[in-house]
Amino acid sequence: MSHKILKVHPSDNVLVALTDLSVGDRVEYEGIQVIITSEVPAKHKFAQQDMAPGDEIIMYGTLVGKAVEAIPAGGILNTKNVKHQASSFTGKTKTIEWQAPDVSRWANKSFMGYHREDGQVGTGNFWLVIPLVFCENRNVNIIKQAFLDELGFGHQDVYKSYVQQMVEMYQSGKIEDIEKLSIQSNQQNGQKRIFENIDGIKFLTHEGGCGGIRQDSDTLCALLAGYINNPNVAGATVLSLGCQNAQVGILEESIKRINSNFSKPLIVLEQQKEGTEQELLTQAIRRTFLGLIEADKIKRQPAPLSKLVIGLECGGSDGFSGISANPAIGHTSDLIVALGGKSILSEFPELCGVEQELINRCVDNPTADKFVQLMRAYARAAEAVGSGFDMNPSPGNIKDGLITDAIKSAGAAKKGGTSPVADVLDYTEYVSKPGLTLLCTPGNDVESTTAMAGSGANIILFTTGLGTPTGNPVTPVLKVSSNSRLAQRMPDIIDIDTGPVIAGEKTIEEMGEQILDHIIEVASGKTPTKAMQLGQDDFIPWKRGVSL
Repeated sequence: MSHKILKVHPSDNVLVALTDLSVGDRVEYEGIQVIITSEVPAKHKFAQQDMAPGDEIIMYGTLVGKAVEAIPAGGILNTKNVKHQASSFTGKTKTIEWQAPDVSRWANKSFMGYHREDGQVGTGNFWLVIPLVFCENRNVNIIKQAFLDELGFGHQDVYKSYVQQMVEMYQSGKIEDIEKLSIQSNQQNGQKRIFENIDGIKFLTHEGGCGGIRQDSDTLCALLAGYINNPNVAGATVLSLGCQNAQVGILEESIKRINSNFSKPLIVLEQQKEGTEQELLTQAIRRTFLGLIEADKIKRQPAPLSKLVIGLECGGSDGFSGISANPAIGHTSDLIVALGGKSILSEFPELCGVEQELINRCVDNPTADKFVQLMRAYARAAEAVGSGFDMNPSPGNIKDGLITDAIKSAGAAKKGGTSPVADVLDYTEYVSKPGLTLLCTPGNDVESTTAMAGSGANIILFTTGLGTPTGNPVTPVLKVSSNSRLAQRMPDIIDIDTGPVIAGEKTIEEMGEQILDHIIEVASGKTPTKAMQLGQDDFIPWKRGVSL
């Protein structure tokens, strides 16, 4: 890798700027010299040779766009001279042989996890409080206020204290001191936790459960069932109004469908049966507290790395994401699979253009056919409302070099490594097979991470090039930056920096191995993620409308 430019794949006809390039700069790759003809900021791509209108743009060895006007060698690729173009796909056309990475270094390693009766192992031990319908959000929040501080799970409200200090300065006439007033970083409160083996009580509010169409409430129940069954969850308290579409019976049936041997404590209370709000809340708080006493009896025990279920996510991507962070966690995924574990690749709009490669990696034809059907159905739904996968890149993506969805997708798919695709799941289906699973979700960061936790992920790796604070209520989210500048600028949200790959200081393989070591620390409860420290608990169910 040159310190200035990179060619990702031998068949590419574009190069990536690793540093800012100016007009007149001369760069050389494999003996071919290119004179830069326009300003090319770091992360952006430029033509290696002259291109005419209609010429195909190849990156990552695949079709990612088409020139709509002449682009000279050394000219930047942008949204004016390139449009989205992706390769078509069909059923499985060949079988790809996989060479698993050497995992002997981790053969005897384990993590300290919470063993569940169904064989799953949690990386955390959380209690859930969930409303079946938005009408119960207020009651869930009342329970939250009652529990968090008293049990030692709250965070200091440093911003409230900050405002109080400013009020005091204003009232005492010291307005000039307000500009000098600093704020202390947010820390866990000083009160000792009552339950040492419980990592938190999580309160999931939402705007669903009634109204809309019945499929929406059925899907919500399936998602909530996945959260209750997640290995990081010890038990749950569910509040129902009674008359809503999302009935208790639908939730119970969804749980049974995921796990016929479900045995966790599940407290279900219906307000229209209990009577007064006070009676409902009194019962909910008392029974939840008793449930916590039982959940606290579970302690961390050694577990093989095959019990890890890793979600693979990207958000706030930049032009380096597909070169450093994404392939790094892709190698981590391959290591997990080689160790007998599970990994989940989601965000179907960001697999546009690489479908055929993933299809050929599927272990059999039925698995491949299911992926084809889900991708085509999703694309048709987007087109039916006047949209399409080509509209997926955000303004931030485009500004930092991801100018077409196919470029973004080719880099995003690197998160899935190279292992065979063992299974394909629709939204809310629960992961069961060891290996790499493709899960149908939107590209929206929170909708996708919400879905992966609902499908059983007990750790999520989240790459970002621009900075995204996303976390999850029950599954630790490790934030992986694509570049060192971001890691230095936003250290409060970044856990791991893959910038050394761009600098040529580490290989993709070395970075992926480092990430696995960090996962073991987080999974064992030794190292909290930055999102956990910030209390970043994001939860947005997908209503199966068009969301890119």
